[in-house]
Amino acid sequence: MITSSSFPLLCLTISILFLLPLPPSHSADPDPLQDLCVADLSASTPADYNFPCKPISEITSDDFFFDGLTKPGNKTKVFGVSVSAGNVLTFPGLNTLGISLNRVGFAPRGIVPPHSHPRASEVGVVMEGKILTGFVTTKNVFYSKVLTAGEVFVIPRGLVHFQLNVGEGEALEFTAFNSHLPGSATVPLNLFSATPSIPDHVLTKTFLVGEDVIDNIRSKFRF
Repeated sequence: MITSSSFPLLCLTISILFLLPLPPSHSADPDPLQDLCVADLSASTPADYNFPCKPISEITSDDFFFDGLTKPGNKTKVFGVSVSAGNVLTFPGLNTLGISLNRVGFAPRGIVPPHSHPRASEVGVVMEGKILTGFVTTKNVFYSKVLTAGEVFVIPRGLVHFQLNVGEGEALEFTAFNSHLPGSATVPLNLFSATPSIPDHVLTKTFLVGEDVIDNIRSKFRF
């Protein structure tokens, strides 16, 4: 819960997340060619989510306002986390600006499982609790840190990473990205919950286990 005492930290956090240069220092999205391009979400959506601009005459102040970060989402039963996403799909004013951010809530022992963002680097700051954050490079080098309130960790674009609540109670983190839609590829869901399913023999050879193990793991991701 965001209290009055933590509100100044929240304000500082939002400023840091959007002003801190992410590697690379420029946006992962194309530079805008006009003052503003509010996403027209009613238009037919191309596969790459490059939304057309809403007509200037239809733009209002509400297009540049978003209150989603004040609202905790529902925590998933499997991973014990909730994500309130502020990206172009929920906040049309971000279109072409190359920025977005999330509110991430953790139940005790909750985890954002290993995943990657193909279109953005990520910077996160812990607001409450204690969170173990780590990523793995393409050379299989693991970097990690346990973060507490006010501490920041950065994840380079495209690398597999995770966040785990290692505190006694709930935890809260805000994350920001240098893309209006960073995308997310979650490793366990990709492998065990894809449609259609990845063939069992691919997974058994990958993990050097029998089909019974693969079937058991896959059963846990049938939502």
